[in-house]
Amino acid sequence: MDVILLERVEKLGGIGDVVKVKDGFARNYLLPRKKALRANEANRKVFEANRARIESENAARRTDAEKEAASFNDVSVTLIRQASNTGHLYGSVAVRDLVEALVADGHKVNKAQVVLDRPIKSIGVYEIRVALHPEVSVTVKVNVARSPEEAEMQSQGVDVMAAMFEKDEAGFTEERDPNLEPGEIAAEAPAAEGEEA
Repeated sequence: MDVILLERVEKLGGIGDVVKVKDGFARNYLLPRKKALRANEANRKVFEANRARIESENAARRTDAEKEAASFNDVSVTLIRQASNTGHLYGSVAVRDLVEALVADGHKVNKAQVVLDRPIKSIGVYEIRVALHPEVSVTVKVNVARSPEEAEMQSQGVDVMAAMFEKDEAGFTEERDPNLEPGEIAAEAPAAEGEEA
């Protein structure tokens, strides 16, 4: 199906572009959300008559989004979650959790603006994209940890999981009798006189 885009759509085109998309994408996403019109003669005339108004409204929304983006400079969100010793979360961090954290931090975002390719399922520091407008997006650092102390370490650049499983250099070594044959177990040292075994 051919459609006329009413706003910039990522990986498709900009305002006024006539693009061919799959019927389901047009019917279920673009048309109901008023992001596009069917490409026929009547709609082309309507679009051309309203092109200046559509472009000015888009420019106004973009300006507002750019102002909002200025408040996102170096934004970092810390989420404390339960996780196993290997760092895998019991559950996952989804878009809803990120939106709640950003709103609590004083930012105006909704679920449709947060771009999360896949849920976060382990502790660490992640960079998540927030699309405030089709042409304006910001990056937010998300620090997922098991405790505030661990979150502080991660924010300083320490890999908590690697630090936890660091090789013990001192290590425990058992004294070995060099006269023993391989596989032979050393006999316990005889107890000194007066001591009970």
